[in-house]
Amino acid sequence: MDIGTASAAPGELARGHLELTDLPTGTPEKLPVIVANGEEDGPTLWITGGVHGDEATGVAVTQDAMREDLPERIAGAVVAVPVVNPAGLRRNARRSYYGDDDPNRKFPDPESESSRPAEVQERIDERLYEAIVDSADALIDNHTAGVNSFPFVIRDRVLYGERRTEAEAEALADELEALVEATGLPLLTEYPAEEYVEQSLQRSTAGAVCNAAGIPAFTTELGGHSVVTESTRAAGVAAAYGVMDELGMLEDWPDAVAEPGSFDAPVEFPVRRFRGPRTDTAGLVRHRVEAGDAVEEGEVVADVVSSTGEQLDTVESEHDGYVIGRKEGLAAYEGDAVLSMAARDDGPLVAPRDADE
Repeated sequence: MDIGTASAAPGELARGHLELTDLPTGTPEKLPVIVANGEEDGPTLWITGGVHGDEATGVAVTQDAMREDLPERIAGAVVAVPVVNPAGLRRNARRSYYGDDDPNRKFPDPESESSRPAEVQERIDERLYEAIVDSADALIDNHTAGVNSFPFVIRDRVLYGERRTEAEAEALADELEALVEATGLPLLTEYPAEEYVEQSLQRSTAGAVCNAAGIPAFTTELGGHSVVTESTRAAGVAAAYGVMDELGMLEDWPDAVAEPGSFDAPVEFPVRRFRGPRTDTAGLVRHRVEAGDAVEEGEVVADVVSSTGEQLDTVESEHDGYVIGRKEGLAAYEGDAVLSMAARDDGPLVAPRDADE
């Protein structure tokens, strides 16, 4: 199997790189790539990390899933790109220095139009997307969330419209559900469909592979950024092997890899991502809850105080659910979210791309 300069015969693991653009200094921008090619035919799983340059655990999980003995244990192939955003990694920053926007919102969306010519980050993402969809049967995109955040896996809403019928979307959603459950991580569904598109999440790595190409793909969020956290690293590697097993690829589970399921969801009902609650009062935030705490609608989750410590306001949860992570930093302006939450979700897993349909 050949991906970029990595060429792995059956039973081999090979390392190389993908050259996706040239830098002004005359050298190519290279993404590292690892290919594990099993001795028997089977599905191809892609694993990516580091699309945000400061998300260290996602990079480590993508590297560590690619054990030297992996080709002996699988039917099919696993392709890993541990660092999708080398320009961000060089600066230990979320974004690249190619542009001042999110590199994980630049992947193709055939149902949107733009008169603006593609700039370099969008071209890089497009070329990587083309390499992925040329061979992938499934994709895991490894991320981290905020400081001390609770780990979870995100299931995208599957959209129907120009690209697929509602029945086809239901079938894709079923494939996706089986894979995310195999990770053993607490499961969140993405934002409701209208908000999902407003935030261009259909142009994220997993969102584009799932909704543009129709290949089951999902995102893991593995704790905090900037440093590798061992407990979430181990859970992320276990999640990757759980997906290989679900795909029927894994013939032998490595002793050194934990079984999926080291983190339990704090609630039993289905949940989705929610950014909030938000403060109506500017001041300094003092949280009353921590990541992983279950909360109820109406519960006070934070106080807002003045710079001299006087109580100004309280912030209440708008939903039943649990805390994924807390706002970083003390200062809050009007309208700022004080938490990221997993909020109760009774909405459909598939939805029309156009809300009027």
